[in-house]
Order: sequence, then C-alpha cells, then structure tokens
Amino acid sequence: MRPRSLFLLFARAELVTWALLILGMVLKYVTRTTELGVRVFGLLHGVVFLGYVLVCLALWTNHRWRSTILARALLAGVVPFATLWFEKWARRHKELTGDWRLGRNGSYAYSPQEHILAWAMRHPAAAILLGALIVAGTTAALLLAGPPTAWLH
Repeated sequence: MRPRSLFLLFARAELVTWALLILGMVLKYVTRTTELGVRVFGLLHGVVFLGYVLVCLALWTNHRWRSTILARALLAGVVPFATLWFEKWARRHKELTGDWRLGRNGSYAYSPQEHILAWAMRHPAAAILLGALIVAGTTAALLLAGPPTAWLH
C-alpha cells in the first residue's frame, strides 16, 4: 500500500470514529438513553487514533515532513473531523505524493526513525504485527489509567 493510500485509510477511519463517538456522546449526555456508545465508540476511536499517529509518524519519516506538518497532522486527529481538512491541505501542498522511500532498494536510512521505517518496509508483516502490539499495549495502559478526567485528581 502506498503512503497516500495508508494515510487516507486512517484519516477517513478517524473521521468515522469521531462521528460514532459524538453519536455515543449524544446518546449518553443528551438523550440519556445509554452510555454504551461512548464506551464502545470511544475505545474504537482511541484505537484508530493510535494507528493514525503511527501512520503520521511513518509519513513524517518517509516524506521528510517538517515538524510543523507532523504537528498539523497530529492535531487534525485530535480535533473532530479535522483529518478531512488536513487531507485536503496535504494534497494541495503535495505532502502525500510519492512512494515509500526506504524500501528494499530505496534510499539509505540515516536517522533512527528512518532505520525503523526501512526495517518496516523490508518486513511488512512483522511491522504490522508490531504496530498492532504497540496500539494494543498503549490502549491497555490507557484503559488501566482510566478516563482522562480522572488523571487530574
């Protein structure tokens, strides 16, 4: 899968999970019918968001984005529906063009993150598994930590 396609997959999944989470919040706080939507869609949104972060980090490394572009991409994942805005901005500024640069016969990796991405390009199945383990481990740690509102007490 090309970098642009991978980004679009996660950016649009982030959009959908935001919509589902907001629906769950309406059911919980407005209609007061159930909080199941927040629990299920909140977890789903969190998992997709963590995947989106990993994809943004991969594109930052691969496309040699400036830190400000990475910051915009990450902020877009935090603000509801903003991944659509970032996607349009990135297309207009050609920040999603090109293929994977560090593949088997690609460029030499210089930085630590480029070495990681080059390894991922050479071992895609292992990289997907490792990414899934990172997302699952982070999700488990956050679930153990409790809701963000409890962190302030």
